[in-house]
Amino acid sequence: MKTSKNLFDGIISFENVLSAAQKAAKGKRENQSVLLFFNYLEENLWELISALQSKTYQPGSYKTFSIYKPKPRLISAAPFRDRVVHHALISVVGPILERSFIFDTYANRTAKGTHKAIERYQYYLKKYDYVLKCDIRKYFPSIDHEILKSKLRNKISCRDTLWLIDTIIDNSNLQAEHVPYFPGDDLFAPYERRRGLPIGNLTSQCFANYYLSFLDHYVKEVLRCKGYVRYVDDCVLFSNAKSELWEWKEALELYLQKFRLILNAQRTELYPSTEGKCFLGQKVFQSYRLLPAENVRRAKKRLQCSIFSKPETIQQRLAGWVGHASQANTRNLLRSLGLVGNKS
Repeated sequence: MKTSKNLFDGIISFENVLSAAQKAAKGKRENQSVLLFFNYLEENLWELISALQSKTYQPGSYKTFSIYKPKPRLISAAPFRDRVVHHALISVVGPILERSFIFDTYANRTAKGTHKAIERYQYYLKKYDYVLKCDIRKYFPSIDHEILKSKLRNKISCRDTLWLIDTIIDNSNLQAEHVPYFPGDDLFAPYERRRGLPIGNLTSQCFANYYLSFLDHYVKEVLRCKGYVRYVDDCVLFSNAKSELWEWKEALELYLQKFRLILNAQRTELYPSTEGKCFLGQKVFQSYRLLPAENVRRAKKRLQCSIFSKPETIQQRLAGWVGHASQANTRNLLRSLGLVGNKS
């Protein structure tokens, strides 16, 4: 298997680290830590490059907070200095890992994303009779460090780059409590193995996507499933036979054990393709899409909190949600909320 060498000089080049700082600061220029870093930009960049060259670089502490919608998750924010390093690393390593991905993997990839994944899901709904939607239980907290490092070494053989990758992985903060046992484990195995990547890191997103790329190839090349979509740990398989999907589900459960992962029984389901189901924040049917009622309620609540704001301010605050909502059949809804104008 071909691996990539001599990557580190490109990662720590001044041009790459400068570009990384600009990417990390995008949309956060008013943040105090970003302002402080950019006040002495050149000095800070050379200090960072020196620390990486001498292997004295050490990540700082995370700030954490919890979110509860659409499901409970612990979000971790790394110091800005570390986010610069993450961008510098992924700008070089990301394209190498990208070569492992199949066409129908959609998270954190150029020209892909949520809406492309929904479009593909809807395309397969029209083509097949049944759907198996799978979700991995506590995915980010479950990612095994030893397995991840081993898999990354399938693609990267540059020692210095592997040192940086290992440093970032090893300094992951504690994630949600999750103690799974797998065949062959003794009583202490789950406690002795380091696991979990912080949700919020660019590196975590990239590594988590790569960790499941092996599942993609298993589904396509071993199970021979022609209709398949994955967005992070949301995997969907399509078939004209229920029995085939049940067999594939059992095969997936066995295969995922190799990566010390478990399907979430409460969020894994098999249903007819004629049935509208929520997928990546939209309720998707064969020929149209809607927003889940809870999603609309949250948007209305935010609008009520902005009742004394100017209309353009409201639209700015809700821009991301409006962009997501406009991909569904929501013209009348957006018009009733005053978030789009009437057609002339």
